[in-house]
Amino acid sequence: MEHLRIPIGRVIELSIDLFTEHFSFITIAFSQVTENGIKYLVKAMMFFPPWTLILIFTGLAWYLSRRRGIALFALIGLALIWNMGLWAPTMSTIALVFISTLMAILIGMPLGIVSALSQAAYRIIMPILDVMQTMPAFVYLIPAIPLFGLGPVGAIFSTVIFAMPPAIRLTCLGIRQVPVELIEAADAFGSTKSQKLFKLQLPMATPTIMAGINQTVMLALSMVVIAAMIGAKGLGGEVWKAIQRLQPDRGFESGIAIVIIAMIFDRIMQRIGNKKEETETR
Repeated sequence: MEHLRIPIGRVIELSIDLFTEHFSFITIAFSQVTENGIKYLVKAMMFFPPWTLILIFTGLAWYLSRRRGIALFALIGLALIWNMGLWAPTMSTIALVFISTLMAILIGMPLGIVSALSQAAYRIIMPILDVMQTMPAFVYLIPAIPLFGLGPVGAIFSTVIFAMPPAIRLTCLGIRQVPVELIEAADAFGSTKSQKLFKLQLPMATPTIMAGINQTVMLALSMVVIAAMIGAKGLGGEVWKAIQRLQPDRGFESGIAIVIIAMIFDRIMQRIGNKKEETETR
């Protein structure tokens, strides 16, 4: 006699099939908008000669961080990527990471604010985040294929799901860590909820929120590489091709390029968060 088996996987499969059959217009519209956004962003970056874009990125690194060391590292690192012949895949990866991170922040920050201000929302959202953060990254590729097909759009969908939890969790944490005394003082002066949120809680929580955005960027970079398995191009695609063709030299070069991009983003985001924290403590 067979034991009673709860059909969890079957229910998920039927849900995906139901969505693709009856709501495919949503995924088609999302795919068209996202794919065009990626295409135009990559074209815009590739319009400039590599050396021009390297100087622009170096200037941005110095402007955002105010650190010569970070700007110098960006200059040398990007020049090395260009020298290795990986400039076009790097621009594709930056476009994917930028769009994925932007979507994750636009969705994640409002959810973080809601979970910080509402205990009921907190109790619902936090367990979902626990599942999202412990689920193996490869699992997110499974629904991406039937919903959005092979290519960069499916990669962005799986990347947003994978990279969003830190943006939600640390936004919530930053707001909840605002001292109670300051909240009470704002209430005593007759501040409304929106005034407290935008003029007190969010500014005070900015360093923690920036740490969440930093983690989101790092997770997006790591997921973009994994998403190369479903047709995402860029540096992840170069690593995947190197594995398939047994080209360790090309694989390691692509990996080094990913590390360089990750370190540049990480140092800049850390510095922005530190500057915000220093400004508030003065």
